Amino acid sequence: MNWALVSFDWNQARAFLATVEEGSLSAAARELGLTQPTLGRQVAALEEKLGVLLFERVGKSLVLTQSGLELLDHVRAMCDAAGRISLAASGQSQTVEGRVCITASDVMSAYVLPDAIKRLREQAPLLEIDIVAANDIRNLQLREADIAIRHIRPEEPDLIARLIGNGAGTFYASHDYLEKHGRPECESDLTRHSFIGFGDNVRLVETLNQMGLSLSADNFRVSSESGLVAWEMARAGLGIIIMSNKVGENAAGMERLLPNRDPMLFPIWLTAHRELHTSRRIRLVYDFLADYLSEEMH
Repeated sequence: MNWALVSFDWNQARAFLATVEEGSLSAAARELGLTQPTLGRQVAALEEKLGVLLFERVGKSLVLTQSGLELLDHVRAMCDAAGRISLAASGQSQTVEGRVCITASDVMSAYVLPDAIKRLREQAPLLEIDIVAANDIRNLQLREADIAIRHIRPEEPDLIARLIGNGAGTFYASHDYLEKHGRPECESDLTRHSFIGFGDNVRLVETLNQMGLSLSADNFRVSSESGLVAWEMARAGLGIIIMSNKVGENAAGMERLLPNRDPMLFPIWLTAHRELHTSRRIRLVYDFLADYLSEEMH
C-alpha cells in the first residue's frame, strides 16, 4: 500500500461529492451543515492536493470537468464504504429494522430485485421490504415509496437522486418467431418485422427512428403498458422487443438480434426522500442498492 497517495482529507472528498449530488455549493453546504465558504474551501483544498480542477463555472452553474468526472465514482465508493464501516462497527446492519418501500419498473422488480433483496436480507434480516412494481413515477414526496429506481431524474427539489450508471438494452425475439419470419441481418431488415410495443408507441417509434431505423406504427400492432406482459408476448413469438440485456441474455428461447450493433443505453437513477439523511433503515437500503446495481451494470 502506498500510503503517501492517501493523504487528502475525507471531509474534502465528502464536500466534493455533496456538491456534485446537490448541484451547487450552497445546497451542499446546507446538507452537510456547513457554511458555503467553508465547503468551498474544502473543495478547493482537494483540488490543490490532487493537482486537478474538479469544477468549472459556466454562468451561475458549476460543471464537472473531465478530471472531476473520472474521480466521481471513486469518491462515491469511498462514501458508501464509510457508511458500511459505521454500520459494521456498531452492528447496526443486523439490528436495523422497520419497513422500506422500493418502487421500480415491473421488469426490474421481477428480474433484478429478487436477488438484491435476498442479499440485503442476509445483511439486515429485521428489515421489512415492500416492492411496488410500477412503471409510472411514484411520488416519493407523498411517501408512496421510500426509494425509487427509475430511468429519468426526478425534478422535485426535495428528493435526493444518484445516477448509478447506464444500463444496456437491445432487440430480442424468440427462436420460434425468427424461424418463422427470418433473422434480420441488418437494421434495414427490421422494417419488415413485427414489434411488441411498451408504453407510448408514438414516442418509441420516434426514438428508434432517430437512432437510424425506419419504423412506423404498422410495426407495432401488439403492445402493453406492462413490461412483463410485453416480454411474455415476445417470448410467445408475437414479435421483436427491446429489452435490458441483463434480462434478455438469461432468457431461454430468446435470441439477441444484430449482436454487433451497439446497445441502447438508458440511465438508472436511484432516488430517495431527504429523510435518507436521518433514517438508518432507508440509508442502509439505499446504499446497498447503489452498490448492487452498480455491480450489475458492469
